[in-house]
Amino acid sequence: MRHGYLIDMDGVLCRGREMIPGADSFIAALREAGIPFLLLTNNSQRSRRDIATRLQRIGIPVDEEHIFTSAMATARFLARMKPNGTAYVIGEGGLTTALHLNGFAIVDHAPDFVVIGEGRTVTFEQLEQAVQFVAQGARLIATNLDPNCPTESGLRPGCGAIVAMIETATGRKAFSVGKPSPVMLRAARKELDLRSEETCIIGDTMETDIWGGFQLGYHTILVLSGSTQLADLAQYAFRPEKVVASVEELVAPLRQYPQRPLWLAPSGEETSLSRAPNTRPTVSAAVQGGRP
Repeated sequence: MRHGYLIDMDGVLCRGREMIPGADSFIAALREAGIPFLLLTNNSQRSRRDIATRLQRIGIPVDEEHIFTSAMATARFLARMKPNGTAYVIGEGGLTTALHLNGFAIVDHAPDFVVIGEGRTVTFEQLEQAVQFVAQGARLIATNLDPNCPTESGLRPGCGAIVAMIETATGRKAFSVGKPSPVMLRAARKELDLRSEETCIIGDTMETDIWGGFQLGYHTILVLSGSTQLADLAQYAFRPEKVVASVEELVAPLRQYPQRPLWLAPSGEETSLSRAPNTRPTVSAAVQGGRP
């Protein structure tokens, strides 16, 4: 059966500059089997080349074409909405590069759109300018609505926090393109030339990765190496099809049955869950043993 994977990065393959054990073997097994995949990130700061280099340096064997960012999804979306449009941008190089590659000009007067991405150098002057442009009719776009971003020292405000200030000041709501928006997840699937039923999303967050995949009819695998923990599942009316401790658990079945989708792996190799809302998970031995 033809199939492929949309794989979250932070919490699934890495934590900051640290690779999660088994991530290198998992990606290598996908490449050896010729199975299409993309690594997804809501972080719009870096270009896909920068991200690929960062992952290569911690031992994960990916190339530039394996990366799909919210900045890319946002730029492609805006290019469809208004070809050769203009944007006032609060964000960093990954976002401005993606916009330029899709025919947009970055301006500081009368923009068609105000586009907000991740940024560590946001100033009140930039926020004030964005508020004025939105009040004058520019459409407010967010690469994502994540309220914060994990760092090596804890958390910092994310794109969603920046957008919230502009929304509050203007009374206008931003349109968000990043996960769990169908805009980004559908674009990523089409990049792999897959149908919905051939696509599986692997993520560590119920509210973004799993919820986004569930809405579009994708198969879903939750890993417990990031945000969501097993006890958290009781809070949600929807369920992932499988729960594993980390992608390390997926390496053996992938290598043993490379052409069999991981969501169809034999019982006992991973945790199988029904899509039914009231289904209780049967956890794998690794998860029961308390691995992260």
